[in-house]
Amino acid sequence: MSSGEHEPQPSLPSPPQIAPADGQLAVFCVGLGAVATTLIAGVEAIRGGSGQPIGSLSQFGTVRLGRRDEQRVSRIGDLVPLASLQQLDFCAWDPFPDDAFVAATRAGVLDQPSIERVGAYLRTVRPLPAVFDSSYVTQVNGPNTRGEETHRQRVEAIRADITTFMEAKGSARGVMVWCGSTEALLPDHEAYHSLEAFEAALDRSDRAIAPSMLYAYAGLGLGLPFVNCSPNLSIDTPALTRYATEHSAAIAGKDLKTGQTMVKTVLAPMIKARMLGLSGWYSTNILGNRDGEVLQDPDSFRAKEQSKLGVLEGIMQPELYPELYGDIEHQVSINYYPPRGDNKEGWDNIDIFGWLGYSMQLKVNFLCRDSILAAPLVLDLLLFADLAQRAGMRGIQEWLSFYFKSPQSAPGVYPEHDLFIQLTKLKNTLRYLAGEEPITHLGLEYYDYFS
Repeated sequence: MSSGEHEPQPSLPSPPQIAPADGQLAVFCVGLGAVATTLIAGVEAIRGGSGQPIGSLSQFGTVRLGRRDEQRVSRIGDLVPLASLQQLDFCAWDPFPDDAFVAATRAGVLDQPSIERVGAYLRTVRPLPAVFDSSYVTQVNGPNTRGEETHRQRVEAIRADITTFMEAKGSARGVMVWCGSTEALLPDHEAYHSLEAFEAALDRSDRAIAPSMLYAYAGLGLGLPFVNCSPNLSIDTPALTRYATEHSAAIAGKDLKTGQTMVKTVLAPMIKARMLGLSGWYSTNILGNRDGEVLQDPDSFRAKEQSKLGVLEGIMQPELYPELYGDIEHQVSINYYPPRGDNKEGWDNIDIFGWLGYSMQLKVNFLCRDSILAAPLVLDLLLFADLAQRAGMRGIQEWLSFYFKSPQSAPGVYPEHDLFIQLTKLKNTLRYLAGEEPITHLGLEYYDYFS
């Protein structure tokens, strides 16, 4: 079945009983950089009435219910029981000791008056010492790190941080979100293929186990959902997928789909839907924040590049359309340019061809604010991951593919990259959880074709 077609509807089990969203929700951010501080400052501004959650599907999105002529539409927050923003308590780890006020100021995403308005709260979010190894992120080396010698000790230290914070806040539940830097691309290793091999590697403190995996293992073992917002391998292994399932924890990832790739997952389906050919797609970016600096390391860039490059092949399916997409030249580059800060600029040159092979071009210049686009996605993901957890939905949450460049999926099942298919999948999951019928958009019920 080609991407873009509707999947057959399976016989669905009865919707699960969803536990109420009572009590405080502890949000554990691994990394207190531009994305995390923009999220935290934004949530506090919204709670205080000085901002709006623009860009957040969970806060503004609606879902149509039933037939079109019934005109039933519900806000997502009215359809399913999400935690409110007032219930969120933030905790973070970071290799730099700056509190969220100083970190937000340094990140330069928000203007200073906006930071000052929520400054009292931001100063209360002080990062815990991070489990960190600069060999995985060579462009970052901060002093606020832990000194444990073994992987098992590091996992237990993370778990102690989690339980201490939740006890202090009286948290009912927690969710962990990786907002840290992109780790170096790791070669395949036996430790990733089974939980037994992974835990043996933990016991010997094997270098194959990256810090993001330690955080994931620590959180999942306590039953916390884990969301991977970076291209890191992290939870995208059979070992940690099984660990999540065994501990009834939801996982979602990887690599937030914010600027250039979001545009790619809209334009590529358009080209394919019209059966136009694609000769080449050249994408380049300039970015001046910490993420841009980290990606100057070739190994970290390869992890990001792999995430970005997989989108086109997944959408275009060259094996089905070799005449149209069998020889695409796809290039991606990211250049660190400090004057631009968090204001990323992405250029795309797209070479297409149409009837009788005549060539055409599309050119896109997207001047975006990376963390402004990312923050509402992180908010949605942590709220939806918490919803999935309360609904008993363990393991990979493919319905959250909408948010990721390189979404996880079940073994043997290709991931969907088309943004609109992903949105349909997400909304149909919400309908299902609410006890409503999924919508196929077939539309035969409105017409007398066969009478």
